[in-house]
Order: sequence, then C-alpha cells, then structure tokens
Amino acid sequence: MEQQKILKAHPADNVIVALTDLTAGTTYKYEGNSYVPVNNIPAKHKFAAVPIPAGADVIMYGVLVGKAGSDIAYGELLTTGNTKHASSSFENAGKSISWQAPDTTAWQHRTFNGYHRSDGSVGTANYWLVIPLVFCENGNVDTLKEALLEPLGYAQKKSYAGYTRHLISQYRNGGQAVSDYTSSNAVPGKVERLFPQVTGVKFLTHEGGCGGTRQDAQTLCGLLAGYITHPNVAGATVLSLGCQNAQASILEAEIRKRNPAFDKPLYILDQQKTGTESLLLQEAIRLTFEGMATANALTRQPAPLSKLCVGLECGGSDGFSGISANPALGHASDLLVAMGGAVILAEFPELCGVEQNLIDRCTDPDNAVRFADLIKTYSLRAQQVGSGFDMNPSPGNIKDGLITDAMKSAGAARKGGSSPVTAVLDYPEKVTRAGLNLLCTPGNDVESTTAEVGAGANVVVFTTGLGTPTGNPIAPVVKVATNSILARKMNDIIDLNTGDIIDGKESVEAAGERILDYIIQVASGDIEVAAVRNGQEDFIPWKRGISL
Repeated sequence: MEQQKILKAHPADNVIVALTDLTAGTTYKYEGNSYVPVNNIPAKHKFAAVPIPAGADVIMYGVLVGKAGSDIAYGELLTTGNTKHASSSFENAGKSISWQAPDTTAWQHRTFNGYHRSDGSVGTANYWLVIPLVFCENGNVDTLKEALLEPLGYAQKKSYAGYTRHLISQYRNGGQAVSDYTSSNAVPGKVERLFPQVTGVKFLTHEGGCGGTRQDAQTLCGLLAGYITHPNVAGATVLSLGCQNAQASILEAEIRKRNPAFDKPLYILDQQKTGTESLLLQEAIRLTFEGMATANALTRQPAPLSKLCVGLECGGSDGFSGISANPALGHASDLLVAMGGAVILAEFPELCGVEQNLIDRCTDPDNAVRFADLIKTYSLRAQQVGSGFDMNPSPGNIKDGLITDAMKSAGAARKGGSSPVTAVLDYPEKVTRAGLNLLCTPGNDVESTTAEVGAGANVVVFTTGLGTPTGNPIAPVVKVATNSILARKMNDIIDLNTGDIIDGKESVEAAGERILDYIIQVASGDIEVAAVRNGQEDFIPWKRGISL
C-alpha cells in the first residue's frame, strides 16, 4: 500500500486530514484530486478542502463536526479560532438500518482458554477481591494488602525506593555516582505463588459509601456487585463499618439482581459487630486464605469466542484516532459481534453528533428512546452547571487535531463498528445481551473503564494517540496506539500499534483482525498486557455528577 500524505475521511467531507506534516504551497494529491494548503499543516490536523464561509458547516466523517466561526479559505488550517463546535440534532425514532456482518469463516474454530463460572460466563482471569463498603475501611484494606500480597507471591510491582537510596548516596558523596542504577533494580524478587490458579488479590479502595446521597450508595453497591459477580472474579472479602449508607443488605440485593443463583465465596465482615480491629483483620485474612484455596481448584478450559465481552475505550485521543486505531477496533468489534460476542461502547459525551446513527442502529425502539433520553439528560445536566459537551476535548486533544467535541466524537464512535445496537444500559447496569451495548458513562478514562468492567467486560481494548497508563484491577486493558511514533516512544505501556494504517502499510481490516487475535491470546492468559505488567490498577466509581 502506497503511503498517502493526506486523507479525505468521507466523500462528503469539506476538510482534509494531514497524515504527515504538510508544507504551505505544496501540491498534494488524493484520489485523483490536488490540494494545496496555504499554511503549514501539522500532522493530525485538518485544512479546508473548499472555501468555508462564516457560519457554514464543517463536515468530517460525513457528519457535522463544527461551524466556521469566520471565513475559512481554501487550504487554510482549521483551528479553535476559526472553527466552533456544532453537532447535528437527532430524533428518538430510528430507521432500523440493515447490517452486513463481516465474514467470520477464518474464526469459526477459534476458542480461548478461560475460567468457567456456574452462571455460564467465562473469565479471562481468576481474581480474589477485597472491597470496603465505605471509605472508613480503606485503612484496613491497605493493611490486608500488606499482609497478603508478598507472602502469597503477588507483590511484583516495581519499587523505585532503590533509586532514591542511590540518589542519597550520590548526594552524600558530593554528587559523585557511587554505583550504577538500572530499571531492573526496581523489580522485586519473585516469590512462588501458593495458589497459582488465582491470578491475584485486588483491593478496590474508594471514597464512597457514606456522606453522599442514598442514590450514590445504591449506585456504588451496584458497581461493586458488578465486580463481585464478574466472570474474572473467584470470590470476595468485603469490609463494612456497619453504620454507613452503603449497607451490606444493599450490596447483597444488587448481587442477586445480577445473579440470582450467585454461589461464589463471599465474606462480609462488619467491624462494629466484630469488635477490635485486630479481630476483624485476622478473620478477614483467614477467610480470604480459605476462599483463595477454593478458587485455586479452578483451571482454564476452552470457551467459544461468544463468551468474550470487550469494553471499547479511548483516551489521550489524537487526530489519527478516528482514522487508524478506532476503526480497526470497530472491525474487531464487528467480527466478535458476528460470532455472538458482546462489546460495550460507553463515554456518552464522546458520542455527540453521532447520536442519530446509533439510534438508527437500535434493534428495539425502546432502546432508541432510552439512548436519546440518557444523552439529552446528560447534556442538560452539564449545561446546568455551566459546562457542556463542547468543553469535552482536552488540551492534548486540541493540540493534536481534535478541535471540537463533535470531531472527537465522530472518530471515537468508530470503535463500535457498524453492528446493530442490541441494548442500552445506564450506569452501573450489567450486560445481558450479545451484540453492541451502549453504556452511559463519562468520557473520563478511568471512570469509564471502571464502569465497563463493572458491566461485565472481561477484556478492555483502549485506543490512544497520546499515551495513557490507565489499567483496571480485574480486566486486562489492551493499549492500542494510533501512530507509530507513540508506539516507539511509550513502548512500555503500549501493546499494539495501528500506525501502519497511517503509514499506508496496513488496511483497517487487517489491523482489526490483528487486534481480535491479540484479544484471544490475552483472554487465554498467553499474553500479559502492559497495564497488568506495570501494576496499573485504576478504579474510580462514578458518582453520577457531571464528569466529561
């Protein structure tokens, strides 16, 4: 494939994307047409393919992504100064667009090796959880973390205390180096795991459970129930103070809502009933140890790809996200859906301007109405606090070519491929249907990833153009770079690179197939993703306040 310098993402577009740095006055060809930028155009940014008068539509990916704030000359760079956010309106009713599923012949006999649960779900890991019902118990959870991880062989995260000691020695020696320090010194000694089939023990501390609204407590219990019933989880130890809003009875009801026949080991300890902190901690350690011994009896067994539920996430997006990584992930999503699997598209502020397309793809009219209502309510609440979806792009997004929220959203939505929308979920609901699920979450990377896993994602694929270390405690988060420069620069946190699409060396479809193959290997435990290797275990519950 010949490398292109520029790209028109959709035939209806009136802007051109720079795939590399462009020089003013130079002629660039695309599909038989010539274009001459009048400014130097940085890679990832856009210039006008035709003159765009003030107030006229700016079109990219075939949809409205902005309005010209002033006259934009042919060949002129689009900036936040001459381009303002705008998005298309939408109706609740859909058109029931037909879908041509991709050919999955090559994948029909593929399986992954996972942990089979009694409810029919299959985990890609086998974790034990330790969870506080209220922030008052975070200190006790930290004590349990110290007590359990190293003796059981799970304390593998790098420590840089040795580097600090190295600097202290150098300082005391008058600035002269006394020894060499390498990053390998940061890796602790490996202890053999007592329970090799237990992937790890994870500690989900948080700042909720009391002091907020009762709705916050209910939502938190729903999220925690999503993690406890998650296929990647073998069982859980829960610490309760006893008097908080997030009562154990609420958690138990949320667990039954998600799995009426729940049968995993679950130990809920109430500190105010137990008495001393010492008694609480000893009981928690003993029960956790017994539960992990039980969980260790489970081994990986083959499972069909229909048992995969993949969260679709993006963060640190750039002007290439909607051209390389996101459409490639969208193709992988379509392949998985065609084989009976489930995918989750979240981040509702980043679906601004593509709502009608998603509504038209809803298989159930009630889902179309629910999606429209959730989007409208979210947008209105943002406006009521003096914000709005138009404020969603970050400084990094803007610097790298995403200058309006609609432009960012049109590219972000491509992670969801083209398959029908089979369900619309409000946070923190659980995925119960195969196919493309829409989940109401913020665009905030960690809040959204936390929610997708709580909804049942047993793998998350996270595209990024700028780089981000986000991970999750119980689900592997696969990082996919949109460009080769990022993949080389931050190779310690990136798993896959789709920059060859930009460089003209790989098609979107080929990259999508490569992503799906990687997902299968990760789900089988054959590949440890960078986020797991680096101990990145981010967990932030969304309190339903305005978070973009």
